[in-house]
Amino acid sequence: MTVERAPIVQERVLPAPPEVVFAAWSNPESLRIWMCPGEVARAEVEMDFRVGGRFRIVMFGEREYAQHGEYLEIDPPKRLSFTWVSEWLPEDQAQTRVDVTLEPAGDGETRIRVVHEALPAGDSYDGHERGWADILRRLDEHLEGTP
Repeated sequence: MTVERAPIVQERVLPAPPEVVFAAWSNPESLRIWMCPGEVARAEVEMDFRVGGRFRIVMFGEREYAQHGEYLEIDPPKRLSFTWVSEWLPEDQAQTRVDVTLEPAGDGETRIRVVHEALPAGDSYDGHERGWADILRRLDEHLEGTP
């Protein structure tokens, strides 16, 4: 029996307007730069950015972390939802869901909220919680350098 924990929720104010933040999620070249949590040094990204389209992200660090999924909702520049399948989890625990919400926050900034649901309790949950915090920090750093 799989025990799920409460959804992971990460929020942050980013230094770019929602259109720019949304574009960072829709571009594989951008994702390669900031979709690198923890000790991950680089990522490879393949994506078909449309509802029903699929993506695959392989993160390279001390070990390889591969995820894939399907885009469920794309509503620029406000919302993005997708399944998130961690390939190293048991099949009955692997498929989860991520919702990304973007709202204007002040002068040219965006409040981002990432909600990751249906993760099993344990190491995977803890790793994803730290991972999303790192990813949003790296996205913030990436956007700081974007004209």
